[in-house]
Formats: sequence, C-alpha cells, structure tokens
Amino acid sequence: MKRILVIGGYGNFGQFICQQLASHAQIQLIIAGRSAEKAQRFARQLNAANPAQAVALDINTQIHEGLQQVKPHIVIHTSGPFQNQGYGVAQACIDHQAHYIDLADGREFVAGIDQLDAAAKAKGVCIISGASSVPCLTSALVDAYQSEFSELQSLDYGITTAQKTTRGLATTAAILSYTGKPFSTLIDGQWQDIYGWQSLHARTYSSLGKRWLGNCNVPDLALFPQRYPQLKTIRFYAGLELPLIHFTLWALSGLVRDGLVKHLEKAAPLLLKTAFLFDWFGSANSGFHMELKGIGLNGQPHTRLFELIARDGDGPYIPCMPSILLALKLANEHEPKNPSASALHPGAQPCLGLISKEEYLAALAHMNITWNAR
Repeated sequence: MKRILVIGGYGNFGQFICQQLASHAQIQLIIAGRSAEKAQRFARQLNAANPAQAVALDINTQIHEGLQQVKPHIVIHTSGPFQNQGYGVAQACIDHQAHYIDLADGREFVAGIDQLDAAAKAKGVCIISGASSVPCLTSALVDAYQSEFSELQSLDYGITTAQKTTRGLATTAAILSYTGKPFSTLIDGQWQDIYGWQSLHARTYSSLGKRWLGNCNVPDLALFPQRYPQLKTIRFYAGLELPLIHFTLWALSGLVRDGLVKHLEKAAPLLLKTAFLFDWFGSANSGFHMELKGIGLNGQPHTRLFELIARDGDGPYIPCMPSILLALKLANEHEPKNPSASALHPGAQPCLGLISKEEYLAALAHMNITWNAR
C-alpha cells in the first residue's frame, strides 16, 4: 500500500484529487494543510478504502518534519500560487525519497524543475512539475496531432473560465502576478515581449458563444519551442466569462503596464470577493481551444482545431487529472499488469510526454465534458 500525502488536501483541487484516489485499495491518503481541524474534518468525510489520515503542515516551516512524521511514498503538492515559490517541497521529497507531483502553472517554476534532476536520479524518485492543464494536456494534444503536419508552425490556444466556478485565492493571486507585466513568447520566429491580459480579443466557442481573451503566461511558452523546434509562433490566452470582469482586469493590466500600479497581487482578496458578487450573471460552463497550423503531409497549408467544453462546473477538475493519473501509475509501479508505469523514470522534469491525449480524455469521460477535433 502506498501512502500519498496531498498538500492542500482540503482545498478546491486537493479535495477532488483525494476523492478520486480514495477508493483505490493500494492507496492510503494523508490530508495536509495549515489547519489540522480542516484536514481532520475532510479526512473523516472521505469514503476511503483505507482510512485517511490528517496532519497540520506549513510547507514554509515544517516540510521536513512533516515528511519525517508521515513517511509518504508520493507527495502531491496543490498549494499555490507557485509563481513565487522555490523548490523547497520538491527538494524535501528528494531528501526523504518520496515521489513528488505538483499542479504548478508558473512558467519559471515548471521550466526550471530540471535543476533537481541529478539529485532526484541519485535518490531514485520522480519529481514532476506542471501536472496540470498546462503543459500536460496541451503537450498531449500537440503530441497527438503533430503527425498530421510535415511542419507544425503555430499554436493559438486558450482557456475561458466559467463565472460560477470553484476558484480560490491562490489561483487569483497567480493570475494577478503577471497581469500587466511583460513576458516573452515566440512570434513569427522571434522572441517578443507581450503583456499579461493585454491583446484583448474575442473568440466564439461552440455552445458557449463569444468569450473575451487576453495574454496569459504559462510554462508552454518556455517549454514548447524546445520540444517542438519547428514552431514559429505560440500564443496562449485566458479569459473570464463575464465581459465586465474581463474588461476590468484588462483595464487594470493597462495601469500596471504604464507603471501607474506596481503590483496587483495584494488586491487578490478584494478582487476575488468582488467577482463572487457577479456569479448570478454567469454560468458554470468553461471552454478550451487549441488551433494548430502548418504544412500538411501533402505540402499544403493544414489546420487542426481541438475544442473542449466543460459544463456544470466541471472545468476546474481538468487540471487535477494529471496528478491523479501519475499517482496511480506510481502507486502501481511494481505491478506487472500496469505497463504504463514503466514510462516514469527517476529524475526531475516538467509534465511533458507522461500522459497521452487518450489517457487524459478518458479520465474526463465521467464528467459533463465534451470535445471535438476538426
């Protein structure tokens, strides 16, 4: 039986991950967070095959003591934002010989995880960063469709989130950390600076209608030019369902860009609380699109469009799937009936090429999520 410690286990993402893993007989969950009371309450609520444990854990001050106390085989780190975090949790997992998986979407954080590669290999553990929609799902889609192209030249893709969705302070702070700030992406074969939440434009999604989008800084922008060297342009966007809220954030990004406002992160609690007031104007439906363009196998221009629609508030669960699938692979790593576990080798790496498009979408099949490619 493998002991899996979920940091932030009673949070929005952590709860869903624990609920999906709880029924597996080979897993015992340890729910961790700063509040022992909240961890214990959630552990009692879980209908787990093996009774879940609870532990109070502050990753900034108690990570080594916590790992020594509970002795996990696998650690899933959901406690963001990761944009301003170091690798203390991952390093502690190496020191205590525990596999590590995080849901980070911070560009520098995920792209830099390979600096722990030698140490992870020496201890025989997997250190996997970015087990989330980006770059895991996005790279799985590119891997699946790039065989249609003799030259894959551009990616244009993004996420539009529902107004009535589970969202926390960490996610809000992560978005605000790059709003109005410059970051680089590949455009027409050149690295160019763009600004977070700028480049305002609309896109029409099937069954959702028009949604507004703006620049979003994600690990893909750093990782994909290396993984797919033929790419000349990579543009990733994010958007909010209600135009009023999206335009407000766009206006704030302009103030940051012009130097009139220095940082928005401190306003995260107020902005999140204000956004909740508008929930009754919105829906629980989110969308994702990826448009791949280049030269087809016949030498002619070729385009592939993948679109996914998540309804009834199921969108926020999509980023949780990689950590669940990877944890199950690692929990069964010595089980000969699980050939997919052989793909996970000791070392530190971003979550690229570890989960296929088919695996990922199959894990979403029980939710109100549909997708099509054309």
